[in-house]
Amino acid sequence: MIPAGGGPAPCPQAEISIPTAARMRSLGRRLAALLRPGDLVVLNGPLGAGKTTLVQGIGDGLGVRGPVTSPTFVIARIHPSLRGGPALVHADAYRLGSPAEVDDLDLDADLDRSVTVVEWGGGLVEGLAPSWLDVTISWPSPGAAAGQLTAAGPAATGRPGPGDEPGTGRGPGPAGWSGPGDGPGPAGGSGPGDEPRVVRLTGRGGRWAAAAESVHLAISGAAEVL
Repeated sequence: MIPAGGGPAPCPQAEISIPTAARMRSLGRRLAALLRPGDLVVLNGPLGAGKTTLVQGIGDGLGVRGPVTSPTFVIARIHPSLRGGPALVHADAYRLGSPAEVDDLDLDADLDRSVTVVEWGGGLVEGLAPSWLDVTISWPSPGAAAGQLTAAGPAATGRPGPGDEPGTGRGPGPAGWSGPGDGPGPAGGSGPGDEPRVVRLTGRGGRWAAAAESVHLAISGAAEVL
């Protein structure tokens, strides 16, 4: 594992408003078109924010074997490619307490030939690679007007508190997009529990500094760029 240290300087990519679960999956598919073997995506956000929904879109875009579901209780799943591309390693660090526990999973053993996405990974998995993409999902700030949304405060990236368990429906915001029976629904449509989200993408390291313009262009059609 590469020591995280202070980490590379952040390179903001974009901040966008996502109105529905279907559009969150669409964003995931657009991101998948930019991802390549060795890429690490660190995915943060409160319970029910739509992290797994985004990963479902990434898996669809990569053309991997599904279904892509929350790996909370198995920690990590490997989804092989069905078309000769990189596999998707989908991990959940919710129950991990330190980078040492992450190291025990040997995620870096598959990193070079896979796309690795880690939910609840902030502060734990950044040492796996010299460059990574931070993706933070939050609800709009209270009272924010359309077109002036900003990412929510500490809850957007904070670790869960006591009693906050995945799958319970408890969390700091509206009803989540993922869970039993979660499916794509009508293409581009909305469904029960749809609430706008704000997605903030920040690159770390040379890989994402070089790709900043490509990321912005790729996701510009997924939702309104703030």
